[in-house]
Parts: sequence; C-alpha cells; structure tokens
Amino acid sequence: MVDAQQERFGLTEEQRAIQEMVSAFAADRVAPNAIEWDQKKHFPVDVIRETAPLGLGGIYVGDDVGGSALGRLDAVVIFEALAQACPAFSSFISIHNMAAWMIDEFGSQELRERFLPGITSMEQIASYCLTEPGSGSDAVALKTRAVRDGDSYVVNGSKQFISGAGMNDIYVTMVRTGEEGASGVSALVIPKDTPGISFGAQEAKMGWHIQPTAQVNFDNCRVPAENCINHEGMGFKIAMAGLDGGRLNIAACSLGGAQSAFDKAVAYTSERKAFGKTINQFQGLQFKMADMATELEASRLLLYAAANKLDQKAFDASKWSAMAKRYVTDAGFDIANDALQLFGGYGYLADYGVEKLVRDLRVHQILEGTNEIMRVIIARNLTQ
Repeated sequence: MVDAQQERFGLTEEQRAIQEMVSAFAADRVAPNAIEWDQKKHFPVDVIRETAPLGLGGIYVGDDVGGSALGRLDAVVIFEALAQACPAFSSFISIHNMAAWMIDEFGSQELRERFLPGITSMEQIASYCLTEPGSGSDAVALKTRAVRDGDSYVVNGSKQFISGAGMNDIYVTMVRTGEEGASGVSALVIPKDTPGISFGAQEAKMGWHIQPTAQVNFDNCRVPAENCINHEGMGFKIAMAGLDGGRLNIAACSLGGAQSAFDKAVAYTSERKAFGKTINQFQGLQFKMADMATELEASRLLLYAAANKLDQKAFDASKWSAMAKRYVTDAGFDIANDALQLFGGYGYLADYGVEKLVRDLRVHQILEGTNEIMRVIIARNLTQ
C-alpha cells in the first residue's frame, strides 16, 4: 500500500529503490520475529548488524568513513519502512545513526577516522547519552561533570533511559565541562571498555521490549581529551542539532508503526463478520477508517516536508522538526490505538501484533523531547 502512496510525494527512483530494499529486508528478517522478540524481551543484535551491509549503519554519514551519505528525507523513508515491521527495531537503529552523525558532522577528521568506520559497519553500535535522573526535559541542567586532567577528562555522573546501555560499544555523552548553562556543556565519545563506566539494571518497560534500556554510570572515568567532539562548550549545540534529525526519525517510526496497525485493521475488518456482513460495511467503522487514512496521509506530508527543510538547512528547520515530531507521534499512537479498537477483543491479544504497536508507539510521544516541549519550541519560534 505504501509504495503506491509514496509515488505521490515525488520520491526519486533511487529513494523508491532504497525503500523497496529496506521493506523487503524488514518483511523477511524482522516482521516474522517481532512478536516473539517482544515477548521474550530479546535483543536481536545479530539482525540489527545485518542492516549494515544495506548501508543503514551510517545513513547520513560521509562515505569516506563508510557511511551512505544520504539525506534526511532518505532516512525517514528508511525508518518508516523498517517500523512497519517493528517500531522498536527501527528506533534503535535511528538512535545509533543519530550518535554516528554527531561524530561525523562535528568531530575532527581524526575522531571521524578513529570511530566511524567501526560504527558505520556496526561492528560497534552507538548510544546517545543526554538524559539524566534529575534532568529530562530540562536537559541544559545536566550534572554529569568532566574535569580536565592533563590529556584526559575525568568523568563522574549518571545518564538515564539510555537505549543500548550495557550492550552497545560507544556512548556519545553530554557532560558539563564549564559553568552552568548551555555554554558549559561538551560532548565526549566514550567507549564501553573505558575503566570506570558501569551500567544499571535493565529497565522493565511498557514497550520497546527488544531494546535494552538502562542507566549509564561514570565513576572517575578517564576519557582521552581528543575524544571531545569539536571543542569544549559545543555539546549542547551538538545535542540539539542531533535531536532535530532524531525527532524526524522517531516520527517516521511512528508513521511506519501506525501504517502497519492501519493495514492490519483494514484486513481484519474486511474478514470479520457481525450481524450478517463484514464489519467494514458499517458506516461507523468506515468513518473511523477514513479518519485514520487521512491522518496517515497528513502525517506523511508534514514529515516529508520537515525532512526536506532539514536537508535544505532552512532557517526554520528546527520548528518544522518539532511540528512533525509532535503531530506524527500523536497521530501515530492514536491510529494504532484506534486500530486495536477495530479488532475488538482480539486486538488486546498478542497474536495479532496490534497491542505491541500501541505499546511501542506510546513512548515516541515522550522521547527526543516530550510533545509538550515540542509545543514550547514551536511557540518560541512563533513569538520571537
């Protein structure tokens, strides 16, 4: 269904080919296993690494270090296609790519050459570490501190809700190297085997069961000074720039998951009978599906437009990224929840995969900046 729809959005032949490739991989390697992975809370790192030969280890990373050098519209097409098989799988790869892009976009050539070939090949998988136990939406209040000591930084503090914590190999971490406020934040690349780094217990979550999520702790963790991305004081700018793209990616994961839930509901209502006819013949359900289809199309238009803004480095790209994240993740969850309702009691069972989509999509309204914070960003842009 999506392939026919996408043509109306003016995707190039290359973008449609990428989409078909990713959709085929997701249908073959992810979709048949997604429910089982979710139920067993299995982290499918082997299948995640299988995406690297497809170019998904560094989607918008330079090709000189193994990246695919694609754009943001290419990326949302990819994450949307992956998420139709499993939003949690797709979002995990999104986070890896966000961390990789930060090193590529802002790091020195030496740092790029040292870390990115392993990251783009997914020999090493990367995490993004910003949130702390005491600073979620107020990210600039982060307390994890890195003190310069000769040729190293000594890092102390904790990061919370980190996807891949304890399993991943590289942690792109926002730390405080200076005074309070945004100008005192820097970004460090910290490998897992650095002495002093440890991990909390795996969190028990509502959804995203295939992703390990835990706290990352730094106890006198000594990190080489050359692992600082760009220079001291640039960390908050780097973090926010990464989040513009991350917000589009997570919106794409919501869109793909919602499309999957909608497709399941359309198929089910065409087969399920009540009162002598298939339930898709009842006008109440038809109106509900019409609204769901409209929300999907509106979400796709806004998301693709926002991705184009970021590709073009438009002055208002951050506002558009926030608008897309807010609208598409809200709509995506509502569509999946409505799809569950169309299944009736069967939607509440794990067998059909709809309840998993509802659980997985709920967190998208929280992470990469809550949707309340998205409204703050949008409003700030309107009132400046």
